[in-house]
Amino acid sequence: MTDENPYAPPAARVGDPVPNVPEKIPRKNLEGLGGWLILVGLGIVISPLRMISVLVPLYHEMFSTGSFETLTTPGTEAYHPLWAPVVYGEITLNVAIGLAWVFIAILFFSRKKAFPKWYIGTVIFSLVFVISDVLVVKYLLPNESVLDPDTIKEFTRSLATCLIWVPYMLVSKRVKATFIR
Repeated sequence: MTDENPYAPPAARVGDPVPNVPEKIPRKNLEGLGGWLILVGLGIVISPLRMISVLVPLYHEMFSTGSFETLTTPGTEAYHPLWAPVVYGEITLNVAIGLAWVFIAILFFSRKKAFPKWYIGTVIFSLVFVISDVLVVKYLLPNESVLDPDTIKEFTRSLATCLIWVPYMLVSKRVKATFIR
């Protein structure tokens, strides 16, 4: 009879490979539209649709109810000579931002190298646009509160997007590995 325990694992000798443990653990492949980029992609697809659903009814109401004429006709109580350029400017910039989101979606799904720069530029521009719009309207209506719930919501959404996704675009290994074409 031997003194060895038959149930004890065999003693490993120095230099023997450890059984069932891979010698090199493969790195997770970070290329592709996965991980947090799925949320970015959803935001990119939803953004132009959300803009259309909010802005079309807003501008339709403004032009169909006579509000625009009240703001832009000399002699009316709400008239200011800058209302027409402000409204047309808002419409133009909102259309441009909507088209930019469509272009960004194309860059995103084709994994173009230019995507992160366009994305960062557009989200920062959107935040600056919201702030500028509030300041312009406050200038035109100094006695009115321009920070209604919708404006605060849009500002918060734009600020959160900038604070979360701009740093992600700048430091993410997945972004660097995915957008290379």
